[in-house]
Amino acid sequence: MKLIHHTISRLSVALSIVLALWAVFFYFAMINEVTDEIDDSLEDYAELLIVHALSGEQLPSEHTNSNNQYYLSPISTEEAYRKPHITYADSMVYIPLKRETEPARIMTIIYKDGAEQYYELAVFTPTIEKQDLMGAILFWVVFLYLSLLVVVMVVTTIIYERNNKPLYRLLKWLDQYQVGQSNVPLDTDTDIVEFQKLNDAALRQVKRSEEVFEEQKQFIGNASHEIQTPVAVSMNRIETLMQDETLTEEQLSELAKTHQTLEYLSKLNKSLLLLFRIDNHQFVERQPIELNALLYRSLEDYKEVYDHLHISVSVQDSGTLNLVMNDVLASILINNLLKNSFVHNVPHGAIHIEITPQSLTIRNSSESEALDPQVVFERFYQGYKKKGSIGLGLALVKSVCDMEQLSIRYYWQDNLHCFEIQKAKKE
Repeated sequence: MKLIHHTISRLSVALSIVLALWAVFFYFAMINEVTDEIDDSLEDYAELLIVHALSGEQLPSEHTNSNNQYYLSPISTEEAYRKPHITYADSMVYIPLKRETEPARIMTIIYKDGAEQYYELAVFTPTIEKQDLMGAILFWVVFLYLSLLVVVMVVTTIIYERNNKPLYRLLKWLDQYQVGQSNVPLDTDTDIVEFQKLNDAALRQVKRSEEVFEEQKQFIGNASHEIQTPVAVSMNRIETLMQDETLTEEQLSELAKTHQTLEYLSKLNKSLLLLFRIDNHQFVERQPIELNALLYRSLEDYKEVYDHLHISVSVQDSGTLNLVMNDVLASILINNLLKNSFVHNVPHGAIHIEITPQSLTIRNSSESEALDPQVVFERFYQGYKKKGSIGLGLALVKSVCDMEQLSIRYYWQDNLHCFEIQKAKKE
């Protein structure tokens, strides 16, 4: 999950809780305010009626066309002391003029006149308008709540993205940066102190990586050259010694074994150097490659070299496999796959090659059973030890595929080892 999504999700949860509490508080505050206004109106009306009654003036009709209406009835002293002096309640009352029952706000008050007679006065007003007002308040509270939440999220996202542009530029630059290659300079134009420090730290690490890379490249190159030279000299001396006719058969055999070991060491040194160069992206030149033509050329050479094994080779060509990659790496890819299929084969075995515009599959028979797909491309892994094999051929193939963004997989099918290369799917 991206940082902005993580931040927005947490912020939305927090704001949802806060705004929900605010909306509930605001709603009930508004309802209480409306109720207080209605109660004040009822109190004023009741006070007016009591003043008229105590002064002996004519009271208005109990049921008028106004919203406020009343009921007045005498009560006993005991009843007056038993009941609360003033009460408020929401109830359903019958409206004679409308001949229907409606919700109303009722205030009941007890008072006495000069003759010590107690009266109970109940004044009420229909609350239909109050209910409408409550519904309107609820609607606008919810609307404002949702609107405010969306606006806050949008504004927060915009501000967050604008403030973090230097971070995004740095991440994009680091993602595209390749050690040892020509890279575009980092845009460090920012006045935010934290991002300036982060850019400086990234530049220091990149500079250190470049220095280490150059040191490793120089060391590997020098070490490889220094190893290869004495190995080649030793092989030449052994070959010279083997031409001495005074040597015994046993001495010649030992010299041949030593020569074979040195030859193995030479191949191992060259392969490791090649792996290092591939893994460090030293093959940068790229061009269109027709893999079919390269496959046919290399196949003829290997068929000639391993002709004594009488291996049958069949090719199913279903289209041209075109790639844009380094030509040296393309040769390494094809040659190592073909060599693997011949070296690990058996006399009178078979190799089946299938090539399409999207994939290349090479299947070969072998003395060994199925290999472990999880480790078959690891360096020096050999499921079945073959004389002369250094265990780096498939590791080279995997490194080339990784560099050129090709997918490769191994599987066992119909007693054949299968290696399949596919072009990357376009998104």
